[in-house]
Amino acid sequence: MAYQILIVDDEPALQRMVQEILTRAGYAVDAALSCAQAIERFGAVKPDAVLLDVMLPDGDGFSLLGKLREIRDVPVLFLSARDEDEARLRGLGLGADDYITKPFLPQELLLRLRAVLRRVYRENPDTPKLGDTEIDWGKGTVRRDGEEIALTAKEFALLKKLWEARGNIVTIDALCAALWDGPLVGYENTLMVHIRRLREKVETDPSHPKFLLTVRGLGYRLKREELP
Repeated sequence: MAYQILIVDDEPALQRMVQEILTRAGYAVDAALSCAQAIERFGAVKPDAVLLDVMLPDGDGFSLLGKLREIRDVPVLFLSARDEDEARLRGLGLGADDYITKPFLPQELLLRLRAVLRRVYRENPDTPKLGDTEIDWGKGTVRRDGEEIALTAKEFALLKKLWEARGNIVTIDALCAALWDGPLVGYENTLMVHIRRLREKVETDPSHPKFLLTVRGLGYRLKREELP
């Protein structure tokens, strides 16, 4: 499954150029031209990373970074024509994962984006992992200790939903809605069965899960690996 990247820049030509660079490299890409549009698209597409301009027509990237992080914690890289040390230090000080000044080489952008994604998600973009368990979205399988294990359709949908929100709680209702159509009453116990079976496939010790965690009274959360 390709990483989803959100580009926030009010220059349409540059936006198209970056979108083409990322698309050719295999990323899924969405774009916004303003702070308001960025917040809307951020909630809609749930990106894995954001490329963010500093100067925007209805605000600035520094303030927008804080608003996005309140919604969901994802890596953010500034793409800015402002190369002053003060702007760079402010962006990094606010928690940005990188600060790239315009103009930049396409390969530089790809290398720095890939480095951030690997550092944050601790994985090869083509081979997502939960600890020692590799996930193959194309095949609908997981691999652990050299064994390839097929996921059922429900397990696949469940894992994908949790993966898209990894690090954050996904409510029971949201998970049920991802697995079943129509009224959701009565599905909670069935959901627990699917969670247990999914843990048996992705966790080394399903009785003491390290990644697929229960948040009592709310739902479940897929934990990110901690950085060393």
